[in-house]
Amino acid sequence: MTVRLYMDVHVPFAITAQLRLRNIDILTAQEDDSSQREDSQLIDRATDLQRVLVSQDIDLIQITALRNRSGIPFTGLIYAHQMSATIGQMVRDLELIVRATTIEEWRNRVEYLPF
Repeated sequence: MTVRLYMDVHVPFAITAQLRLRNIDILTAQEDDSSQREDSQLIDRATDLQRVLVSQDIDLIQITALRNRSGIPFTGLIYAHQMSATIGQMVRDLELIVRATTIEEWRNRVEYLPF
């Protein structure tokens, strides 16, 4: 199964727009009426939808680490620090992830951008 992305509210919309121009399947938390959810609920929502969560919220790193230690599954997290990843880098890296990996490879995985 191909990778579909779930963008949280911290990811600039310019990234979503550019990826959509490349025919990447993306759902934003805002479009899903989930922009007010707690971080753990956002991970649960992405998992329910079988989408990899993309975020620039550092709190999600701790939550996913705790889930890994506790054996609580999630569909994956792609994290990019707001000061170290440009929009262009994120678009290129996310497109590569979507085109080169499968959702099965993302189970309980955390990846940091830029590569």
